[in-house]
Parts: sequence; C-alpha cells; structure tokens
Amino acid sequence: MMGLRCVVMLLVLLTALPVRADITDGNNEHMKREHSLTKPYLQRVGTSPSSQWDFWGSTLVTSQYVRLTPDERSKQGSIWNTVPCFLKDWEMHVQFRVHGSGKKNLHGDGIALWYTKDRLRPGPIFGNQDHFVGLAVFLDTFRNDQHGMDRSFPYISAMVNNGSQPYDHSKDGRPSELGGCSADIRNKDHDTYLAIRYSKGRLTVMIDVDDKNEWKECIDVAGVRMPTGYYFGASAATGDLADDHDIISMKMYQLMVEHTPEEDSQDWTKIEPSVSLLKSPKDNIDDPTGNFRSTPLTGWKVFLLLLCALLGIVVCAVVGAVVFQKRQERNKRFY
Repeated sequence: MMGLRCVVMLLVLLTALPVRADITDGNNEHMKREHSLTKPYLQRVGTSPSSQWDFWGSTLVTSQYVRLTPDERSKQGSIWNTVPCFLKDWEMHVQFRVHGSGKKNLHGDGIALWYTKDRLRPGPIFGNQDHFVGLAVFLDTFRNDQHGMDRSFPYISAMVNNGSQPYDHSKDGRPSELGGCSADIRNKDHDTYLAIRYSKGRLTVMIDVDDKNEWKECIDVAGVRMPTGYYFGASAATGDLADDHDIISMKMYQLMVEHTPEEDSQDWTKIEPSVSLLKSPKDNIDDPTGNFRSTPLTGWKVFLLLLCALLGIVVCAVVGAVVFQKRQERNKRFY
C-alpha cells in the first residue's frame, strides 16, 4: 500500500506541473497568406490597392530579402501588413538575418517585431513610434545601459503597452519588459528564426539561431490580453553604429483553439492590451545556461524531472514490497 500511495502522489505532482504548448510545425494548411510575407515579395509589397504589405524609410525590397536598413549610419525602415488581423489565437514565424562589417560591440541597433493598433508610424523605437498600443518583440543588438552587465547582447525582449508606457532606450527597455533572453543572432552563415505565439492569454517567444531546426524557449508569459484588429509589422534602425537588418519571411499561422461561450461572445476588438502579472525588472536576469529564470521547465529539465520521478516510484515500490513481506512474515509467526 505504501508503494501505491507513493505512485499516486508522484502522478498527481507530475500532472500539476505547467505544460507548455508546442510551437506549430508550420502546417501550410493553417497559414494565413493575407498576413504572411513570402517570396516573391513584389506580388505582395507596394502601394497598389491589392498590396498586402507597405514599407517606409530606408527599406529595400529585393528578390531575396527585405532589407529594413543597410549597413549605414542613421537609417530607419519598416514594413507593415495592410490587413488587420482578427485571429484570436495565432503564431508568427520570422526568418531574418542581422549582419554587417562592425566587429565586437561596434554594431546596432536592432530589429523590432510589432502587433500594434497603428502602423507606419516612424519614431525612435527601432524605427517605430514610442507609446505604441499593442505588442512588441525587440531584437536589441547594442547595449546602452553600461550598468546592466548581468546580461549579454544581442538580447531579445517583449513589451505589451496600452500607450501609457515609454520604452526606455537608456536602460534597454528593462523597466517595461515581460521577459527575455540573450541570443547570438549576428553574422551567422545561415538564416535565423523567431516564433511569436499568442494563445489563450499566453505569450511565448521561441528562437532558432543555431540552424538545428530546434526551437529554444526565450519568453513565456501568462495573463496577457491582446485584442484583435491590430497590424503586424517589422522595423529596424541604426545610429552611430550600423548593421544590415534583413527580413526573409514572416509567416502567420492560425491556431485552432476552442474558447468558452463567454470568450466567444465578447468583442475582442475592444480589449485593451495588458498583462495581469508583470515581474519586477530586477528579476530579468539570465542564468548561466542562457535561459530566463522564470520560464517553465522544458527540454532536459523535464527529462531529469521525469527520470527522478521514475526512480522515486521504483524506490517506493521496493520499500513497499519489503514492508509488505515483513508484515506477511510477522503474521505467519503470530499464527
């Protein structure tokens, strides 16, 4: 009986652990082409009424990539979807490259990926406006805060804003970020990838920068409320230092998720962007493995946990068997 109780307790513990939904495998059946940017770009990008993407600033559209900024100083560029997105649950896959002649810390500033109420609003935040309304994911390649030496750059972070918060460039956005991770995205000899997933109030950001076809978790935050009817976009900027910031593709996937009748009946276009639980900026510190400390257990951590649980079950079973055998022997002696 003791062994059985141990098994039950361990099973209850395992089922109570948070389980992260897997990033989609990119099933084309669910790709929304009206929100996707793929080759050939000229069929989708431009100023004609049928165009689904528009661009601004230094952005250059070629046959192989959309270059938001060249490797030149003081440039800004962006590209924006002209079709508002009314999906409640979605996932955006971004294929990109950041490269240039600058060595070590002599490069900047980075790329920002947007899901916002307004589009084509140039400004100081990686080529877009400050006090935006919606979601931003920043791929920051230059350290501005010389006191924040507890993290390495390039650094990826996320921010949800209702228009009331500024982005603090001098502190690399730390006061308003939801979470983040360091990622070596510059001057790779292969393309790099980032996935943004929003589903059932959960925001997840994954990266693949090592060309291993494996997603690594960067950000995972629950309690996020985002409306429908906003626009997707990407922007980049250079300052005294520069890089080529290239977008290869942006692929949007619809997630097939069931909602309660109450959720389906509400007007999702009226939701105000918000986060129910915002961490203190002092918690935004990388651990030695490069993962954000507040992210749930994934990968090898889950494997080790399951292995320990299995060993615990075996130990409980052995102990239970020994106790049961001793009781049987005692009963035999009694009779």
